[in-house]
Amino acid sequence: MNEITSILKNQNYQIKTSFWIDLDGNRCFGKGKMQLLELIDKTGSINKAAKEMKMSYKKAWTMISELNAQFSSPMVVTQSGGKEGGGTVLTDEAKILMKYYIELKERFEIFIEQETKNLNQ
Repeated sequence: MNEITSILKNQNYQIKTSFWIDLDGNRCFGKGKMQLLELIDKTGSINKAAKEMKMSYKKAWTMISELNAQFSSPMVVTQSGGKEGGGTVLTDEAKILMKYYIELKERFEIFIEQETKNLNQ
């Protein structure tokens, strides 16, 4: 038995946490920006993605501008209107970032699950 388990009242404790990627002490990429990118990829539109997230277009645009500035390549590219209308697409770099974030989250959740088991032994 380790020290922490000797002071616990029962075995129903849960470790809860959230995580994000920081850049120079500022939140750079996390759950919200991930969701925004997923919705832009799905809808092809910052405006539609913002509406689905119940946020203003201005806030969504600010999040995209931050993302584009914080990495070596843009994450999102807008295309002007025209006969077919405009749209927004994710770059390959955005897809790399999203894949990394998903895999990191999975590893993180496995770690938290194991630590919760350890806590409740």
